[in-house]
Amino acid sequence: MRTFDAIIIGAGQAGPPLAARFAAEGRKVALIERHQVGGTCVNTGCTPTKTMVASARAAHVARRAADFGVDIGGGISVDMKRVQARTAEIAGASRSGLESWLSGLDNVTLLRGHARFIGPDRVALDDELLTAPKIFINVGGRAAIPDIEGLSDIPYLTNSDMVGLDRLPAHLLVLGGSYIGLEFAQMFARFGSKVTVVERGAHLIGREDPEVSEAVRGFLEDEGITVMTGAECIRVERGGDGIVMHADCDGETRTATGSDLLVALGRKPNTDDLGLDKAGVATDDRGFVTVGSGLETSQPGIFALGDCNGRGAFTHTAYNDYEIVAANLFDGESRSIDDRIPGYALYTDPPLGRAGMSETEAKKAGHSVAVSSRPMTNVSRAKEKGETAGLMKLIADADTGKLLGGAILGPGGDEAIHAVLNLINMGATAKDLQWAVPIHPTVSELLPTLAGGLEPVR
Repeated sequence: MRTFDAIIIGAGQAGPPLAARFAAEGRKVALIERHQVGGTCVNTGCTPTKTMVASARAAHVARRAADFGVDIGGGISVDMKRVQARTAEIAGASRSGLESWLSGLDNVTLLRGHARFIGPDRVALDDELLTAPKIFINVGGRAAIPDIEGLSDIPYLTNSDMVGLDRLPAHLLVLGGSYIGLEFAQMFARFGSKVTVVERGAHLIGREDPEVSEAVRGFLEDEGITVMTGAECIRVERGGDGIVMHADCDGETRTATGSDLLVALGRKPNTDDLGLDKAGVATDDRGFVTVGSGLETSQPGIFALGDCNGRGAFTHTAYNDYEIVAANLFDGESRSIDDRIPGYALYTDPPLGRAGMSETEAKKAGHSVAVSSRPMTNVSRAKEKGETAGLMKLIADADTGKLLGGAILGPGGDEAIHAVLNLINMGATAKDLQWAVPIHPTVSELLPTLAGGLEPVR
């Protein structure tokens, strides 16, 4: 049996930096990965998808060249094999760089294989036994496959398949109108596919406020994407050379026939084959590891970080899990996951940047809410760029003026939202924001104006 000071199962976004911190403290650590170093972000998430988004935007801008007085001449075509090769090259370079960094760290042993608990301080790796007083689970998640009539009888794609696709579907059916589904829907429409999105909820990206969801729907439909919401009793079957999807949408039965089907109905944690019961680690009814405010599980000495704990589904939240654990273990701090201000982006074009609470969430939390919003048609920078789809919105507490949240759906929204996120983290009020002298012309310059226009919502 090999003994370590720590065992980390999974080399996603939290595992490698945590291994490096243990190593810097002079502790021996085993980092176990059964598939690819870098996890979802590097291999099937952030890196490859945003690389593909960039290719799709290049095609879109080229088609719009005449709007800006630029004559390209001829039609615009997309070579999917070259798009995929570029995507694989960039993701591969990121993965290899991470592997090279890990291999150069003293006190870190990178092991390959499927780790399974056989006790609260012991892990089996194939025929080898490892033990450590502290074990960290960073196994991430995968696409959730729902129980839909006919789905098991037809071929379908997940996000992992899409990033390796080197052909153009004639008609892509997207089951799921949230973040993953919409990013792929828009990019493949821009590559040249016909695209239909089918969403069970009344709105796309149902977590967002209705006006944000409807604005996203608007620009997707403007690009030729068919959107079906309120879809119930979904069923699929083979039809000729393609796939037929039936759905009852708002009382009307609708049918869409496509060449390919992407299933994008959420994620599930990779926790079902780790032997968590043998370690006394509790999970919820969806398989997510339950954790306390410091990321420790129901078993003392075992922690869960990243997507598998259900407390965040992003690269940056996984990395923040590492920061919290490291600060508490090594720096004498008492940081808590409960103090984290949520922030994230939807990488459609234009992108949506979100910080803090939505208006709906703020009301549910019991706040007396004040709201201010403006369409991107009122933003000079957006007009100059010819990209006026979307809107900006600020949410504050009507009694104290404290900033609670914001949304920027427009050019650079994924970057500009950091101004709001930072202010919320600082506990700033709308009046604090009003003192700012913004740079002109920028998208962010409208934020002080929004802060001055907050009106209570009854």
